[in-house]
Amino acid sequence: MSSPLSGLPAAATPSPSPSETTTPAVPSIGDAQEHATQAASWVEENWSTWLAISLRVLLILVIAVVLRVVVRRAITKLIDRMSRTADAVDGTGIGGLLVNVERRRQRSQAIGSVLRSVASFLIMGTAALMILATFQINLAPLLASAGVAGVAIGFGARNLVTDFLSGVFMILEDQYGVGDSIDVGVASGEVIEVGLRVTKLRGDNGAIWYVRNGEVKRVGNLSQGWATAGVDVTVRPSEDLDRVKAVLTEVGAKLSKEEPWNEMLWGPVEVLGLDSVLLDSMVVRVSAKTMPGKSLTVERELRWRIKRTLDAEGIRIVGGLPAQPTEDTPTDPTAGMAAPSAYASASSPQSIAASPLAPPTTK
Repeated sequence: MSSPLSGLPAAATPSPSPSETTTPAVPSIGDAQEHATQAASWVEENWSTWLAISLRVLLILVIAVVLRVVVRRAITKLIDRMSRTADAVDGTGIGGLLVNVERRRQRSQAIGSVLRSVASFLIMGTAALMILATFQINLAPLLASAGVAGVAIGFGARNLVTDFLSGVFMILEDQYGVGDSIDVGVASGEVIEVGLRVTKLRGDNGAIWYVRNGEVKRVGNLSQGWATAGVDVTVRPSEDLDRVKAVLTEVGAKLSKEEPWNEMLWGPVEVLGLDSVLLDSMVVRVSAKTMPGKSLTVERELRWRIKRTLDAEGIRIVGGLPAQPTEDTPTDPTAGMAAPSAYASASSPQSIAASPLAPPTTK
């Protein structure tokens, strides 16, 4: 017999609340012990590798730093020894003027700075690559990217690289230094600073020129060795050459014995002889070897003394354009008039012959 409640629907089973489904399970002490055991075993397995890598990186850094310090000190001592050797070799009067203290100091500093920078870059760059290799990093893509970037930078900054390399070779070859008077084509003047990229010049009018070292194609150094002072004396061809030579020799001898010209002159004032002979003049050449940069000063003093001495001896200096008269000359009243002509009169045969014919009349 069926139950009276059999036809009714079964009661629905109550579902759990959301809070009951999202609540995480609390880890037990056993789970925590298991995780700690796994971490300890992982550290125990890899600590030797970490220690080896750390020690290797530390050793590379220590060796790189020590090697860098040793190389930089060796370069500094080498530069100082070169400077002392230059002092011993250039101990003469001429040598002391060729390379002064400021020039030698700046050149040594520039060479030492370049060498130290190159050494530091090579040593620390090699150490960085060795450290990356210790961490098992593939260096092939890095080196390839660095090569491409280097090529791109080289094309973009080729002028800068050219200036830098030219400056390095100028300093190494001692082409010029501070205090030298040079002519580099694009500018000329006294060198006040020599850099690896630009050279700073003080022009004759006081202007400061910044010349890029890569733009210098030729250098004319007027301060190395000695200079030559030359004066041309133009006299009449009827003058006695022996007398003129004696007078000029006497002027040079007096100049060589007086201060401060005896220090500027590095040789006797010589009368070289006739430089040219013309119909109305002849040129006598006077020359002297001087201190670098003092040739113009000596030339001016020589001209001054030669002119005064020749005037006192009655020897006339000629040459140049003749003097123009300064007096006002009376003007010619006929200067603006045309020359007389037969065509001025209309009744002259020339004017009648040149006049056009009248056209015939028609009836």
